[in-house]
Amino acid sequence: MTERVDQGERIPFRHSIQLKFALTYIVIIAAVLILLNTYPVLVSQDLVFRSKANMLHSQASVIANTIAQTEKLSAETVRGYIEPLDYMGQYRVLVTDQFGLILYDSDDLRATEGRYAMLSEVVAALRGYDVAASEYREAAFHSRAAVPVIYRDLTIGCVYIYEYDTEQAQLLLDIQQNLRSISLVVCVVVLLMSIVFSKALTRRIAALLGAIRRVREGEYSHRVDIRGRDELSQLAGEFNQLTDRLQTTEEVRRRFVSDASHELKTPLASIRLLTDSILQTEGMDLDTAREFVSDIGEEAERLTRISEKLLTLTRMDSAVQVEEVPVDVRAVLEKVEHMLTPLADESGIQVETELEKGCMVLATEDDLYQIAFNLMENAVKYNVPGGQVMVALRGIGDLVILTVEDTGVGIPEEDLPKIFDRFYRVDKARSRAAGGTGLGLSIVKDTARQHGGAVTVRRREGGGTCFEVAFPRWYPEGGELPCSDD
Repeated sequence: MTERVDQGERIPFRHSIQLKFALTYIVIIAAVLILLNTYPVLVSQDLVFRSKANMLHSQASVIANTIAQTEKLSAETVRGYIEPLDYMGQYRVLVTDQFGLILYDSDDLRATEGRYAMLSEVVAALRGYDVAASEYREAAFHSRAAVPVIYRDLTIGCVYIYEYDTEQAQLLLDIQQNLRSISLVVCVVVLLMSIVFSKALTRRIAALLGAIRRVREGEYSHRVDIRGRDELSQLAGEFNQLTDRLQTTEEVRRRFVSDASHELKTPLASIRLLTDSILQTEGMDLDTAREFVSDIGEEAERLTRISEKLLTLTRMDSAVQVEEVPVDVRAVLEKVEHMLTPLADESGIQVETELEKGCMVLATEDDLYQIAFNLMENAVKYNVPGGQVMVALRGIGDLVILTVEDTGVGIPEEDLPKIFDRFYRVDKARSRAAGGTGLGLSIVKDTARQHGGAVTVRRREGGGTCFEVAFPRWYPEGGELPCSDD
C-alpha cells in the first residue's frame, strides 16, 4: 500500500527529500571509495607479479647459461658454478638433470638432493619451455620461475627459482590500510557535508512549500525570498509572479462582487420601495398605481440587463470554447443599425454608415452583434440631441477595422484608461438615467480579445469619442477576399 501524506502534515524524515539527497551523495562517494580501495591495489599487485616473474626468469636464465658448459650435469659441478653467484639467502634455487633428479637445492634444511622434483614448472622446463609466475596469498608474494639448461640443443636439466617475499607484501598491506583510513575519513567528511548541503537545499524547498501553504490559505500578499541564480531562485520568482497575479485577480474579484452587489441592490431597493408604497397607501388611484408598476417594470428590466451581462462576462471568464465561423461584419452592422433606428430617431440622432463589402472575420455572429450593438447604442444614448453617429467598416491589410464615432460630450482624458473596467462609469447619474450598467464596454473588450481582436478609444476632434475595433481578416482557402464597395 502507498502511504499518503496530507498537504498540511509534516513529512517523515524517511520520506524527506533531504534524506534522499544525502543518500545520493553517500552512494556516489561510496562507489568512488570502493573503486579507490580496489583499483590501485589490483594494479600494484599486477605490477609486482610481472616484475617478480620477469626478475626470477632473468636470474634463472643466467644460472642456466652459467651451468650449460658441460655435457653432463652433476651435483659437484652445479654447486661449483652456483655458489660463486651469491644467490644464497635471496631465493631457493633448484637444479635438476634431464630426468628431474635434484642435483642442487640451496635450502639445505629440506635435504631434497637425490630426489625427483615433482613440480609442474620443472616438468614444463624439461620439455623446453620457460615458465614464470607469481601470486599473492597468506600475506606474502610467492614467485617462481623455471628454465631449461640446454647444451648443444639438448635439454640436460633445468633451473628452478622460488621466492617468498613478505616485505613487499607488507608494503602492499600498508597501502591498503592507508587507503582504508583515508576512505574512513572521507566517509565521515562526506556524511557531514551531505547533511549540511542537503539541509541547505531542502531549507529553500521548505521555504517554497511553506509559502505555497500560506497562499493556499488565502494570504495572497505573501512573497518568498530565495536568493541565487539557480533553478530554485527562478522557481521562487515565478511563484512570486503567480501570487502577484492571484492577488490582483482576488482584488478584482472582490471589487467585482462588491460592484455587482451594489448595482443589483439599487434596483432591488427601488422595487422594494415602490411595492411598499403601493401596499402602504390606501385608496391609491389607478393612474398612480399604474405609474408605480411601470417604474417597477423598468427596474426589473434593469435587473435583467445586469444579470444578462454578468452571465456574459462569466462565460468569457470561464474561457468556454466557442465554434468560430467566417462572419460577414457588414451584415451584422446592418442588423444593429436597423435595431437602433427607433432609438436614434426618438433622440434625433442621425446614424451614418460607410460599410465595405467582403470584410470577413472568424468569430460568431452573436459576439460580433454584441460588440457592435454596445458601441453603437452607447454612441446614441450618450450623444447630444441632434447629434451624429458615424460607423465605418473597412479592410486594411490583414485587418478588418470597425470604427464608431459620436458627437457627444466625450470622455475626459483621465477616464479613458478606466472605461473598460467593469462597472466603471464616467457620469454615474447620467449612465443610470440612460439605463447603463457599466458592463457594456468590458464585454466589448473581452469579446474582441476572445476572437483575436483589440479595442482602442480616443477623444474625437471637435467633441465626442471614437472607438476602434480591429480583427484579423479571414480569407477563404486558395485566394484573397478583397474589401471593396463593389
